[in-house]
This record gives sequence, structure tokens and C-alpha cells, in this order.
Amino acid sequence: MARVVFLLVPQLHLLDLAGPAQVFSTAADLGYDYRLHYVADREIVPTVQGVPVVAGLQWPELTRDDLVVVPGWRPSAHGPQGPVGPADLRRLADHHAAGGTVASVCAGAYALGGAGLLDGRRCTTHHELQDELARRFPAAQVVRDVLYLVDDRVVTSAGIASGIDVALHLVATRHGPAVAARIARALVVYARRNGHEQQASAMMRHRSHLSDAVHRVQDVIDSRFAEPLPLADLAAAGGVAERTLTRLFRHTTGLTPLGYQQLLRVERAEHLIGHGATVEAAARAVGFTDARMLRRLRARVAPGRIAPPGSSRPGAGTPRAATPAG
Repeated sequence: MARVVFLLVPQLHLLDLAGPAQVFSTAADLGYDYRLHYVADREIVPTVQGVPVVAGLQWPELTRDDLVVVPGWRPSAHGPQGPVGPADLRRLADHHAAGGTVASVCAGAYALGGAGLLDGRRCTTHHELQDELARRFPAAQVVRDVLYLVDDRVVTSAGIASGIDVALHLVATRHGPAVAARIARALVVYARRNGHEQQASAMMRHRSHLSDAVHRVQDVIDSRFAEPLPLADLAAAGGVAERTLTRLFRHTTGLTPLGYQQLLRVERAEHLIGHGATVEAAARAVGFTDARMLRRLRARVAPGRIAPPGSSRPGAGTPRAATPAG
């Protein structure tokens, strides 16, 4: 990937562009041979955030070692055909056919679909666009709620911050994980995430309610999920009685407070295990005294398996309301 070419379109999202560009720019600063190019059908490209971007009108000569990236844009700013014209769609298809790699961030997946690169391949995009991607390109195998996917040199990502994740993955693939980790540290990225990780954590999935009391309790659990958290203390934080908290929490989130805490613990443990930690070390890091409980909970909350602990759905374990969340 001596060259990284970003194909820019009007109303692109700045972070979709800036995140991956920063990764490859930092790699170049560290001595790796990356040359960044920005191309468009106009010299001044407007962005959603209002900061215009200057681009070149001519594509560089590409080799199979080069990468082409299509950052995402605001879909409502363009018609159903999208903002990428036939000539650029052919360039994407031709580059891949010649052995090159093509990547997208967020809505950029529409361009890869328009170029025929998603047919028969696993792909993803931002969770708000997944249904539309599947509708537009029925031959594509849209995988929902993952950060990024790589299928035969066709790379798609969820967008926004996940553009950083996929760029770090591409650097790691070429130069090794140590180089990607060094770049992540330089970018002050907390942790490089794996592609299969869900786009929305439990902290987001169970926050779409209007109960201030439950939100206050979730704030405490989110920040201290590795600690023992007695139900009485959580109820005090929410300003309600213990029985009221249990009822409100289950009504608004589908979980008990303990079930919510355990779900956060399992998600964090999965992240640590995905980055090389043993199950025993991950269990201790998230607050379990040994790995047995973690193993049981991992089996219960695995994708496609039964509901998470404390869920109100049938078949799920429901801890007693008075049990300390530890």
C-alpha cells in the first residue's frame, strides 16, 4: 500500500476521512512508505461538518500494492444512485480486479456495491444504513453490527470512529500488530478493536429509555462494573427503593441491575480475551473471583444464544432482587 487514495464526494463526513488518513499519515511519520492522495470530481469538496476539503482531479497510477478508500457521506444529500459517478465506480472495480484493495467507511459501502464489489461478499456499514445496503445490493451478504469486515481485498466498515479501527487493521496486516499498536498509542486510541466487535455496546443498547432514576444507576454501574455493587447502594444512587429500582430497571432495560452489570463485565472480558488475555486474567480484571462464572456467562450471552443474565425474556436467568451486584 505505497499509495492510499481517498475518493471524496460532496457532503462527506470529516471523521470518516480524517480517522483513516491520520492512521496512514502516522505510519508515514514512523518511516513506512505511505503516500496519501485525495481525489474528487471537483477541487473543493464540501463536508457535512462545514469544513471544505481540497482534492486533486487526477487519479495517480495505481498498483496492486495500493489502497483506495471511499469515506462515507450523508445519504440524504444525494439521490438513490449516490454521489459516485460511473467512471469512478469503474476505477474501483478495475483496481480490485488488478489485485488491489478497496475499502469503504460508512456509506462508502454504497460505492463498493455500485462497483459490483459486494456481490457474494460479506460486508457491513453503519448500523443505521444496513437495511438500505441489503435492499440496494441483494447479492451482498450484509453482516450486521460489526465494526469492519475483510473479504477478498474488499474492506467495509461501520464508519465514523471504526474507520480508525479498519485502518489500524490494514497496517497490522502489512507490518504486524506491534506497528499498529504503536500508531494507536500515538493517536491516543484507548484500544484497537477487533472487527467482529459489536457497533453498540451494552452501555448504548440499554440506554434508550426516559427513566432518570435508571440512568443514574446505570451511570454508577458503567463506571464501577468491576466492583461489588449492593442493590441498596444502587437504589440510593437512583433515589428510589430497592424494589422500585428492580421493577423500573427491568421495565426500561429488560434486565435486572445485576444482569446489566454482568453483561458489561462479559463484554469487557471478551474484548480483553480478543486482545490476548487468558480467560482467567480477563475474569479477574472485570471483577470475577475466578473464571467459572465468566465461562458460564459467556456461553449465555453469546450471539444467537439465549438472553443475557437477568433478562426478562423467557428462559433467561433472573437473579434475586436483593442479590448484591458483585
